[in-house]
Amino acid sequence: MKVRIGLGVGTRSGLTDPNDLGRVAHGLERHGFDSLWFAERLTGPLLDPVVAMSYVAGRTEKLKFGPSVMVLPGRNPVEVAKMLASLDRVSGGRLLPAVGLGAVNPMEHQAFGVKRTERSALFDEALPLIRRLWTGQPVTHHGARFRLDGVRVRPTPVQDPLEVWMGGISPSELRRTARLGDGWLPSFCTPADVEAGITTIRSEAADHDREIDPEHFGALIVYGDAALPDEIRAGLAARRPGVNPADLLATGHDEVRTLIERFVAVGASKFVVMPLFDPPDWDDELGRLAEVVLPLQHGPDPEVPPS
Repeated sequence: MKVRIGLGVGTRSGLTDPNDLGRVAHGLERHGFDSLWFAERLTGPLLDPVVAMSYVAGRTEKLKFGPSVMVLPGRNPVEVAKMLASLDRVSGGRLLPAVGLGAVNPMEHQAFGVKRTERSALFDEALPLIRRLWTGQPVTHHGARFRLDGVRVRPTPVQDPLEVWMGGISPSELRRTARLGDGWLPSFCTPADVEAGITTIRSEAADHDREIDPEHFGALIVYGDAALPDEIRAGLAARRPGVNPADLLATGHDEVRTLIERFVAVGASKFVVMPLFDPPDWDDELGRLAEVVLPLQHGPDPEVPPS
């Protein structure tokens, strides 16, 4: 397996200044990080991920980028197919699309114009439709929510196929990844969660005559530099009842490295590390983080444990 490590910009980030974003992107590329990922919240303070990725595409040459994740329910699948294909085209094939249902948040549901109960059906119809549109061929589709007659999207993506990543660790999310996804990148999870999830996804995918590339399993690792604030601890306890919040986040760069090594041992190889809060000095943070974790990316391919 080839271990790859990127950086994530989370929902609490204030990285909106173009000069600061440019320095972060250049720093990641200079140090040799694989990618830069942007969370999405229509009602939050962070940049729109498509706009942020477009900016990064124009400021870098090798750095990959992706949304973590782009919300599909509430969006026109033709528009999504066009935006992402165009972004992959102008970047020379550096897009890593990750899509999902969106946050369980009433404000976000209002912003996207969807009800919580209809998100799954919207997603399940939209993603296969987007994939068909990426072929560049005329698409006719008469579904429960979308209707197209000979609609064609061009230009097509550089990557063929343009592989789609998904997240989540609930049984329904694992089944959806197995049916519709090309890769799995869950967050707020333990190595045991990932090991069990890989097993489930592989089994469910086989039931649908599909196979997920063994290189396409990973994890998003959130980290801080001090003890968890009470607000964060309470939120994690509500999100993952029965799991120690300290097991879901790393404290310091050394713990990030240890967690990556533990995830690799259960079959994961693609990672996004995300600071819980913006550091006071991004240049210093990226340099220290790179020194600790990037030897895992640049070193020999780790052995894959038998499945």
